[in-house]
Amino acid sequence: MGTDDVRLFPSGPTRENARETLGDNLKLLRDGATKSGAMLELEHRFRITDVTARLDPDEESVATVGRDVTPETLQREFRQAGVVRGVVTPGRRPADEGYVRANNAVARLSVDRPFVPFARLNGPRDPSETTAARLRNFATSPESHHADPEDAEQYAYDDRFAGFSLDPATDGLPTEDVLAVIEDAGAPVRVAAGRQFPPSTVTDTLLSYDFPVILSSFGGFPLDRGLMHEAIDLLEEFDEVYLDTAFVRYRDLLERGLLEHPDRIVFGSGAPDAHPNVGVMEVLTLDLSEDHLNKVFDRNPARVVPELGSGGG
Repeated sequence: MGTDDVRLFPSGPTRENARETLGDNLKLLRDGATKSGAMLELEHRFRITDVTARLDPDEESVATVGRDVTPETLQREFRQAGVVRGVVTPGRRPADEGYVRANNAVARLSVDRPFVPFARLNGPRDPSETTAARLRNFATSPESHHADPEDAEQYAYDDRFAGFSLDPATDGLPTEDVLAVIEDAGAPVRVAAGRQFPPSTVTDTLLSYDFPVILSSFGGFPLDRGLMHEAIDLLEEFDEVYLDTAFVRYRDLLERGLLEHPDRIVFGSGAPDAHPNVGVMEVLTLDLSEDHLNKVFDRNPARVVPELGSGGG
């Protein structure tokens, strides 16, 4: 590391020195350290894995989502945060295009990098809970750009992919036949949840299937405390539901989740929309034991996504 680099926790992390250092380093960033080439690089003794990152495989994807982050940049940001492996999935595509090309591109770009690809699936069903949406769903049928059971089966048994990613509010909900294929494979599914696809709708549409479900952002994106509490409550009822920490900025909610359900919370950075350092610091500064931190950073993600484990590559 060069002389311009900035390291946190030079003698290993504790809650106390994390809090003391956070303010100084955020001020350093505000004062323009990055302009002069300084790199905010976290140093800690935790093995960190990430279940929530996006990889945009081409210029069209970048134009759609509006942020140019190359695989090399994402890999460098992982390294700066101490993330050793992370789940990646494509960003949003045009509504009439589908995700076959994007999924394959992400898998190709993940080779020889610390990335674990999840295949993103779309579908014809409207996930909203309105009466009109329910009526439309009775009459709807998949179009050529929607994921079909054959697509799901190919991804499920392709060694390049470790699971699936759904964003029903953006892409629509896959058909029941597609979800049944995922259930047969037992593959984990990360679900973008929040105000447009709240935990109650997740329960009605997905939780009757027997596969692990990772709800993004504690089920409350963006920053909806009520939905986040609702998602934590789901953990009492459903054994295969996990919550990721991406964009959860409320310390009390993170601590509640980890104290009440220490085996069901997994770290997610939300990169590249947020630098992985941000999410790592949010967790490192919680008033929790080292065992809790090891679980959220490493043991829990590796249990639901075995490819993130130390033997996964």
